Amino acid sequence: MSNLEAPAQASASAMPQGVTDLNYKPLPGRLGNLTVPQQHALDKFKKELQEEGFLSRKEWMMPRFYAKAMIIDCEKWRKEFGVDDIVKNFDFPEKKLTSITCNFITRWTRMVAQSTLNNSENSTSKLYACTTQDHLLKHLVWEYEKFITSCLPACSAAVGHPVETSCTILDLKDVSLSNFYHVKDYVMAASSIGQDRYPECMGKFYIINAPWLFSGVWTVIKPWLDEVTVAKIAILGKDYKNTVLAQIPKENLPKELGGGCTCGKGCSLSDEGPWNEAKWQKIEVEMSNGSVKTA
Repeated sequence: MSNLEAPAQASASAMPQGVTDLNYKPLPGRLGNLTVPQQHALDKFKKELQEEGFLSRKEWMMPRFYAKAMIIDCEKWRKEFGVDDIVKNFDFPEKKLTSITCNFITRWTRMVAQSTLNNSENSTSKLYACTTQDHLLKHLVWEYEKFITSCLPACSAAVGHPVETSCTILDLKDVSLSNFYHVKDYVMAASSIGQDRYPECMGKFYIINAPWLFSGVWTVIKPWLDEVTVAKIAILGKDYKNTVLAQIPKENLPKELGGGCTCGKGCSLSDEGPWNEAKWQKIEVEMSNGSVKTA
């Protein structure tokens, strides 16, 4: 027996619901792989939030918040920013000046999202001429709400185990130096919303086709972000393909970015994914009318 490995300690938490992949092994600290002290801490955390009326978000999101004060502050922000109203009533006609693509999953079970300004010479100027940063951030919040309500659960059901994060690609091709001011402010605000209001949802964030001058912009942005978030962001120039393809299977990367995906309507306007199945579309409708369950 001394030469045999000791059996792994059983998790104090049950495996997440819906897991059908027999080879799935949750990372330490995730549901299905919690120590007894971690499970007790989570149970205490949830109880305190329930008693104070703050357990209104999806239960699987709870371990992502690091302290009760963080989630209470988040709930306050949701009211002040009008998240419920955004979910129900938000419209984004400016979409024709941007491209936001959602494809399936990466090698490490992350949903892929591509965001790019349409490749016309003054697209950034045109975009900000007909909208505001506040409206763009409201669109981001709408996408986050859809992401956690239907996209992640749909991807999880499709592969048989939790898909918990996204891999985002921001393409800066043809963005001029004069427009970096807008890009800088947006990236700072969007990153802050992601790390504080939707924690641990971002798995990887690639900024591609970044001109060398963007390094100066990044120097300004970095101090505003925590170290964990900074470690997930990669600033890449034109030679990004090998790095990105190490994360994303070629068939899931849009052809215009060096992959093999060619969606019927073009990847730049596509929203292909398992969340388009009737079950998940119904959940999106429920999200919009405020009747979606959050447990």
